[in-house]
Amino acid sequence: MKIGVPKEIKNNENRVGMTPAGVFELVNQGHTVYVQSTAGEGSGFFNAVYQEVGAIILETIEEVYQSSEMIVKVKEPIQEEYALIQPNQIVFTYFHFASSEALTLAMINSNAICIAYETVEDEDGTLPLLTPMSEVAGRMAIQQGAKYLEKPIKGRGILLGGVPGVTPGKVLILGAGVVGVQAAKMAAGLGAHVTIMDVNMKRLRYVNDIMPSHVVTEYSSVYNIKKHIQTHDLIIGGVLLKGGKAPKLITRDMLKDMRPGTVLVDVAVDQGGCMETTKATTHEDPTYIIDDIVHYCVANMPGAVPYTSTLALTNVTLPYVLKLANKGWEKACIEDKSLAMGLNIVSGKIVYSEITEAFEWGLQYA
Repeated sequence: MKIGVPKEIKNNENRVGMTPAGVFELVNQGHTVYVQSTAGEGSGFFNAVYQEVGAIILETIEEVYQSSEMIVKVKEPIQEEYALIQPNQIVFTYFHFASSEALTLAMINSNAICIAYETVEDEDGTLPLLTPMSEVAGRMAIQQGAKYLEKPIKGRGILLGGVPGVTPGKVLILGAGVVGVQAAKMAAGLGAHVTIMDVNMKRLRYVNDIMPSHVVTEYSSVYNIKKHIQTHDLIIGGVLLKGGKAPKLITRDMLKDMRPGTVLVDVAVDQGGCMETTKATTHEDPTYIIDDIVHYCVANMPGAVPYTSTLALTNVTLPYVLKLANKGWEKACIEDKSLAMGLNIVSGKIVYSEITEAFEWGLQYA
């Protein structure tokens, strides 16, 4: 199979869809890999290294798309890429269709085979291709939140860990999934007081078992959320509905109950956000303020640490890329039920029900 790895063109996205090690495996199994020139530089992988393992370097993104039967990316195609995607071309990447009507319609019209990393699902319900980026984003949420609590950037002026004689900051985490647990680990490591909320008691019991005593669990309800936002300094939104839009757990009206300088980090922004005031931002301009509340809603948080993120992502995507390349998408998806769950849009039809539910017109393309 001919496989293309284009350079990501989303704002400040420095990850790349495949490492040189991944290219080596594919070439070794008889496939041709086209890598756009400088595609890996942001992650520390240069053209010469790709060439050494057998990649063919192409200068332009247009050449990569035109030459490839399968495109392996990191982020969803943006508007400039829509016209480059060809009918029956496999596009394997993060899509998050439920958060973008324009992207969904563009991929329907492209007649491509859209396989989404975020909906590949194992038998136990885990999401193996989303997990490593959720781990990175959960940890970064605390790193960024701690920074934006500083007064010069309009935060409350809180040091999360406190110091002897001064109580530590308080962190509220909505969702006890991968993002929430990793955020709790980081916040606890800094010495903050952490409250983590979920509606899944099994997850709360797990968190209670593995976390130190200054991480407390509480059942998530509107009443409890309203109570805690009044006293917590940093609020992390880490709620995920597989393939669907995130529920709005914090409304615009709730901002008035928070103390000025409270920081909100919405990791669910890729799925529309779990806060009503969420709007996607970039690493170039990461925050905005509404009612004296600092919002950090960067849609590709792991892109800020591309070396770590690229390695973590390709550790889990490469086995699936190899299956798709060796067997073709149809046979690979028949034989691997987890991979089949990644099929979102196939030749102009939506085949993942959560997408049809996200848009009023969705059923007509199902």
